[in-house]
Amino acid sequence: MCGIVGYIGEENSKDILLNGLEKLEYRGYDSAGIAVLNDAGMNVFKVKGRIAALRDQVDDEVQATMGIGHTRWATHGEPSVDNAHPHQSLSERFTLVHNGVIENYYEIRDEYLKNMDLKSETDTEIVVQLIEQLYEEVHDVQQAFRQALSLLKGSYAIALVDNENSDMIYVAKNKSPLLVGLGDGFNVVASDAMATLKETDRYVEIEDKEIVLVKRDQVQIQKLDGTTVERESYVAEIDAADTEKGTYPHFMLKEIDEQPLVIRKIIQEYQDSDDTIKLDEDIRKAMKKADRIYIIAAGTSYHAGLVGKQFIEKLANIPVEVHIASEFSYNMPLLSEKPLFIYISQSGETADSRSVLVQTKQLGHPALTVTNVPGSTLSREADYTLHLHAGPEIAVASTKAYTAQIAVLAILAVDTARAKGVELAFDPLQELGIVASAMESLTDQKESFEVIAKDMFETTRNAFFIGRGMDYFVVQEAALKLKEISYIQAEGFAGGELKHGTIALIEDGTPVIAISTQDNVNLSIRGNVQEVAARGANACVVSMKGLEKDDDSFVLPQVHELLTPLVSVIPMQLLAYYAALHRDCDVDKPRNLAKSVTVE
Repeated sequence: MCGIVGYIGEENSKDILLNGLEKLEYRGYDSAGIAVLNDAGMNVFKVKGRIAALRDQVDDEVQATMGIGHTRWATHGEPSVDNAHPHQSLSERFTLVHNGVIENYYEIRDEYLKNMDLKSETDTEIVVQLIEQLYEEVHDVQQAFRQALSLLKGSYAIALVDNENSDMIYVAKNKSPLLVGLGDGFNVVASDAMATLKETDRYVEIEDKEIVLVKRDQVQIQKLDGTTVERESYVAEIDAADTEKGTYPHFMLKEIDEQPLVIRKIIQEYQDSDDTIKLDEDIRKAMKKADRIYIIAAGTSYHAGLVGKQFIEKLANIPVEVHIASEFSYNMPLLSEKPLFIYISQSGETADSRSVLVQTKQLGHPALTVTNVPGSTLSREADYTLHLHAGPEIAVASTKAYTAQIAVLAILAVDTARAKGVELAFDPLQELGIVASAMESLTDQKESFEVIAKDMFETTRNAFFIGRGMDYFVVQEAALKLKEISYIQAEGFAGGELKHGTIALIEDGTPVIAISTQDNVNLSIRGNVQEVAARGANACVVSMKGLEKDDDSFVLPQVHELLTPLVSVIPMQLLAYYAALHRDCDVDKPRNLAKSVTVE
């Protein structure tokens, strides 16, 4: 959450920073700012709101070949110009941007900055003021920077500029993502490679508690004690075109449409030359050895984990527990003797999941990360990684990453079953091909879902989704999508649970959407629909071909019963999209949310 971009080179940094921040705006859009240094001094521009407003604020006449920028998701202090980054020290010599949360900022303020009149409510300003205070004692910027970092507790990604040195950006990270990009006669800093792909595709990873001295023609990595670190660069395998909307009005709609392509890409990547599953043998051994799987995730990834649990238990016969990362971190259950932890995260930077990973690594337990970003923190720090191959996902509300997670977990479950000698008639790669075609037929029928969304959600304040079995996990994701982008209070329930209290909220016109794709509970969920309809609900049933009734609102193409979540979620995503669209909500950037949750 929050995004950083920096540039030092020969070009005018202003436009590079603004363009980079636009690519990072999905990480936070409460406020934004840039600081550029030239011979006349430091020029700082900050606004409350989006990057478009910042563009209007920036002086077109300003020319500078170095600078730093930031787009903010508020943690300490309300969204405002004073709380926006970059922050400056009291003398304005030092200028700093920061992602993360400094947990001991009160203590630092009281010990080092007791009589200082601070300009903001942020933990970030504490850091830049601390650096200046320490500099006044040691008279060495690198030493002051290093000493300040050693006092910080929590997470940070930091870029610091000394107004008296236009040849250096000081960079550091701990728990928050940050990269250095390498160019010819210039270098860049970014929270995400997408921000600077127009400048370079070659990057160097920064590990926790490292400092990087970034010059125009040199990058030097050091540990906090000053020891130099040598690290090879890598090429970011991201197509810059994938970060653009193209002809689509919103990234979310583009990413919904991309799901059939993503499923086919997954088939291609995980299919060996003899049509068997291609998987790292070490992952296969770790799965086979485990006596219990613990899936750790948050939000949409947690919902994918609930579906993955069914795959692993039903196909591979391994018990699975699915846990919300933020709860597990502080309330770890009694573990089995040979656990394997699976961390599911679109970004691979989810702070709550990383907190659990750190704890379980200390206990010596193996970890597998399922992520869309192979070089991410969770990927680097886990023992193994499964890549989603979904391509960049820009919209805050996840769509294609969710279905990619489910598809990869299905492949993992089948591979594990086969490794254990379980005979299966289920060929996941073949069945996923059928799923991709079914997805395509659904995305081609957008108009149908726009009509349903307008009827169900145009004026309502709340809505309910119900399902049973696998459908129960999908309706939880459906409710999350609707509330995320349309701000309708929505909840997903197991069909039988509605009448255990919540049915008291049903009144005339209350939208209730039911999913029915499972034969063994088809009649039960339809009975639940009758119960809410009798109380005046505006009921909508989305069913699978073969289970449909004449008055169902929509019938899905038939796929293997285990893989129905991949198909039934498409209408739910489109319903949420059109609900938000017709309520004039910002589909790609819903209020108060950010894409990559890098704070606990």
